[in-house]
Amino acid sequence: MSAPTFWDDQQAAQKVIDENNRLKETVQSMEELEGIVEELQVMLELAAEEDDESLLAEAEETLADLRKKLDAFELSLLLSEPYDKNNAILELHPGAGGTESQDWASILLRMYTRWAEKKGYKVETLDYLPGEEAGVKSVTLLIKGHNAYGYLKAEKGVHRLVRISPFDASGRRHTSFVSANVMPEIEDDVDIEIRPEDLKIDTYRSSGAGGQHVNTTDSAVRITHLPTNIVVTCQSERSQIKNRERAMKILKARLLERRLEEKQKELNEIKGEQTEIGWGNQIRSYVFHPYSLVKDHRTQVEVGNTQAVVDGDLDVFIEAYLRQQVNKKNQSE
Repeated sequence: MSAPTFWDDQQAAQKVIDENNRLKETVQSMEELEGIVEELQVMLELAAEEDDESLLAEAEETLADLRKKLDAFELSLLLSEPYDKNNAILELHPGAGGTESQDWASILLRMYTRWAEKKGYKVETLDYLPGEEAGVKSVTLLIKGHNAYGYLKAEKGVHRLVRISPFDASGRRHTSFVSANVMPEIEDDVDIEIRPEDLKIDTYRSSGAGGQHVNTTDSAVRITHLPTNIVVTCQSERSQIKNRERAMKILKARLLERRLEEKQKELNEIKGEQTEIGWGNQIRSYVFHPYSLVKDHRTQVEVGNTQAVVDGDLDVFIEAYLRQQVNKKNQSE
């Protein structure tokens, strides 16, 4: 970084700075943990020498804080897959059910936005299609921050809601589904070949009333990748060029996701595993009525405070899933 030519390539320089900051953060976290351990040892020695109950109580509080910080540090080290450190692209798509499912998608949108803000991540709306009465028909977010994809990959799948619908005059209970798709944002140096002749690019006017999510000029972009029939849209920017760049990023992420899933499918076939790859599986249920419970069907983790969960308290589910995946990987090796 002190080299005279360091800033000649600003993009490359920024990558080095980001990597340096990440490494610094890891080292500082380790040093902080070592400091707490040393402090704890001194407190315990003093408590034993002076038979001081208050020092012992303080040591117990310090130990509880150490455990919490150690868990968080260990989890960050578990995120060692190739794209874990990348930004995340999160897509939400309501299932059948019209307004009810679209409203559930808007609740999940708020939940993930709040979770990201608590983590100190930045959230950008890449594409937003509002529902006719309420909620959203589809939304694509870019969540920017270290390990964003590593954490959010735990959220990929179908999320099920059971509640008394506010849109049902009879006050009946409804079940709604929303699928969440999570992909890493891809750097330009990743080998994903996209040929111009394989693309169909359309421009159109953004839907909805504009406002905070979309603009109202003819700058929205839809790209269809003809060999795979993958369609991506972006309408968040006023510039057609910027929307096109962002849509290409989403397309690259989709193609990488497809490649990774095919590779995983091959590995499972070699191992004789029948696990379905993809995001069609129901991963979590959020029950608001007749009782209050959020249950993850992969890890069996349950939380009774549904309001806290939809306000963004997702770490208990994410951590359990990531630890489960690491344990599976260790067992298979």
